[in-house]
Amino acid sequence: MSSTSEVGHAKNVANLQKIIQQVSTYTLYNPPIADITVASLQTLYTDANAKLTEVGDKRNANKNAIVARQTAFENLSSTCTRIINVLEIVGLPQGTLNQARSLTQTIQGSSRKSNTPIEEGKEAPKTSSTSRQSFTSKAENFGLLLQLLSTLPAYTPNEDNIKLQNLSTYHDSLKAATLAVDQTESELNTKIIERDRILYAEETGVYAIAIKIKKYVKSLYGATSPEYTTVSAIEFTKR
Repeated sequence: MSSTSEVGHAKNVANLQKIIQQVSTYTLYNPPIADITVASLQTLYTDANAKLTEVGDKRNANKNAIVARQTAFENLSSTCTRIINVLEIVGLPQGTLNQARSLTQTIQGSSRKSNTPIEEGKEAPKTSSTSRQSFTSKAENFGLLLQLLSTLPAYTPNEDNIKLQNLSTYHDSLKAATLAVDQTESELNTKIIERDRILYAEETGVYAIAIKIKKYVKSLYGATSPEYTTVSAIEFTKR
């Protein structure tokens, strides 16, 4: 979902506090049900506000992981090109060279596709599986390329950054960066579910509670009363 949705969630919570403050001034406000008493409403506000903060924290962690993954993968394409340049001059059988080229082309092809905006971790349990598969596929194919290199005695580059041991370390960092995105996204999705439960659960969510408050005030003071007019003007939206 867009950032507008996030603003909507925060507005619902802010307006819960506003309606609590308003009904607290009404001398007749003494509801017969526990979930709209002032004490219960204050607890609901505290819980809802805390959940908004938790979602924000997890979203930031996910965004940071996405940026770190992008950074980790930035040099993958050029690294593969340097590997192929070495393989082309060490006298490999054509079939072996073609295999290495094919893996490199697959990796670099995925790299070009990955320039589209990343949509992971935006909202709800819906995520960009295509983006995730692209990064995962690149790491897996790079691992296959390294397996091939490990079988080639002729692959003995002098440059440190493309020596097999260092390439293996780089491969590990790619996998770790991808895993971090998946982990932080899962944590974000869990917090979003928890937030939505507090805000929108039938009967007990902030939206449902706000409707109950308005109906009760209407029953106390009447539909044309200034008390009801005031609380009815405080807006709450469904997700």
